[in-house]
Amino acid sequence: MKQQRDLSFWKLWNLSFGFFGVQLAYALQSSQVSRIFSTIGADPHDLSYFWILPPLMGLIVQPIVGSASDRTWTRLGRRLPYLLGGALVAIIVMCLLPNAGSMGLGISSAIIFGLVMLMLLDTSINMAMQPFKMLVGDMVNEKQKGLAYSIQSFLCNAGSVVGYVAPFVLAWFLANTAPAGEVPPTVTWAFYVGAAILLVCVVYTFAKVKEMPPAEYALFHGIKDEKTGKETKQNMFRLLVNAPKVFWTVGLVQFFCWAAFLYMWTYSTDAVALQAFDAPAMQTVTGVTIDGQTYADKYIFNSERPVIENGRLSIAGIEVDGAFSRPRTVVLDGDTLMRDGKPVVVQGVSRMESGSSIAPAGATITVDGTAVTVAASATAVSELSLVEPGTSLTLAHIASLDHGTGSYVLEQTSSLPAVNSPEEIILNYDTLLNPATAAYQSAGDWNGILLAVQGIAAVLWAIVLGAVRRRKPAYSLSLLIGAVGFVSVYFIQNQYLLFVSYSMMGCAWAAMLAMPFTILTNALSGGNIGTYLGLFNCTITIPQIVAALCGGLILHSFPRAACGAPLTVGMLVVSGVLLLFGAIAVWGIRETFGSQERQ
Repeated sequence: MKQQRDLSFWKLWNLSFGFFGVQLAYALQSSQVSRIFSTIGADPHDLSYFWILPPLMGLIVQPIVGSASDRTWTRLGRRLPYLLGGALVAIIVMCLLPNAGSMGLGISSAIIFGLVMLMLLDTSINMAMQPFKMLVGDMVNEKQKGLAYSIQSFLCNAGSVVGYVAPFVLAWFLANTAPAGEVPPTVTWAFYVGAAILLVCVVYTFAKVKEMPPAEYALFHGIKDEKTGKETKQNMFRLLVNAPKVFWTVGLVQFFCWAAFLYMWTYSTDAVALQAFDAPAMQTVTGVTIDGQTYADKYIFNSERPVIENGRLSIAGIEVDGAFSRPRTVVLDGDTLMRDGKPVVVQGVSRMESGSSIAPAGATITVDGTAVTVAASATAVSELSLVEPGTSLTLAHIASLDHGTGSYVLEQTSSLPAVNSPEEIILNYDTLLNPATAAYQSAGDWNGILLAVQGIAAVLWAIVLGAVRRRKPAYSLSLLIGAVGFVSVYFIQNQYLLFVSYSMMGCAWAAMLAMPFTILTNALSGGNIGTYLGLFNCTITIPQIVAALCGGLILHSFPRAACGAPLTVGMLVVSGVLLLFGAIAVWGIRETFGSQERQ
């Protein structure tokens, strides 16, 4: 078998340059898709289920792409056609996804459209991402693979940083708000810019990279049938049975690592808000219990009036000295309490809570422009307290206000049994961090900065890893540093000190992107490298699916934080423990080399 020659640094760079654009698109998906769905009108409690789609699509798509590309020989190349197809679909979807809420669709239809776009986006990103790993396996010799994957890790993290900060930077030039149900221009244009960069990167890759023809590939990879490599073609099940041991030992490390980072992506915003920003908690209504039967949802209507709206009791009006009214505007000492029939919210806190006093005796309030002096009391009255005996309420999973008519549009509705009095309805509450507060939103912005810091740290650490010759100690040490970073968040209350924690996480992230593929591709030979890399992607996707399914159960087992909200920072401690297990599992890897096995 002929030995592959060394490639220059810039040829190694060109092999992976397109990964910059692909990872930028992936970063936008990771950081902005939940925001898009929330803006459209999705129930926040459903968002975690949406995130099972990305790893599920990767589980299906990447093995297929790997196997198919092993059997593909065209004038454009072997792996490059799949990169081209995946990138073109991703570019189109990136232009459509952020517009899901501005196409004139109903909420349910917009969410379904968004889900289809998310599925296509992740499928196409996976399809475009896989060829880069295969190109290194095809065209780089064993000695240079560590450097090649480190360059790929560098470009991957550089793309992530640009994707994470793009909406923040665009907010200097574009509006960061939009009409209800529509995505802000900052997010929309971030996707447009990301699509343009992805296109440039793909064009550059095609211009600079030329894959080996079948005969040359066969010489370098020990394939006797240079056209098809039939001696090495086997079905996926048989390939798994005959996979080198390193496939499974590295896969075990991967399981711990990717489960850990799934929890970070899911819970880091809440953890940062809880730890460093003292975000206030709120009680949200999760449903009602009538005659022992519990009905869970966040919208309950009495005729066309909301009794529970988005998890909160709706205010019907005010009661002043025993007289009830439904005013549009209520003002106390120049401070507006109610506008257009709804409580005014200041920093996420309603200025009128049901049953609470809104003005002391002797105060003067302005009700719809008329001054009213309070003799004894003025209180806020809830819609629930005005429910007539025998009323059947309506449960709605999705509700949206038509600003033109002032009426609500209800979707996915069901009727509740009639109640004799409001006292028969038992409200079920949960305590969560209040996402409408300035503190929580600041934490969300800061979490994006922290992720960018993590990406920059990963870029720098990837350079270090590229110069290290002993892979296992470097791999294990990187994961151990990341584990300490995750656990340290539990003890840090300063937002700037979190830079240290996320920088340490970046060390683990850099190793996760470079080391596994270097070790695995060195152990592979023949014409099934693409299939094996596709199957190996299951060690990335399956841990995320398992973690997503178990995350809620783990979180429920923790005690609540002092404010009563879920102790989400505890999930980052779980991530740290998982990375510690991964660091230990690294020492079970025994590196092998395909060239040695063929000798």
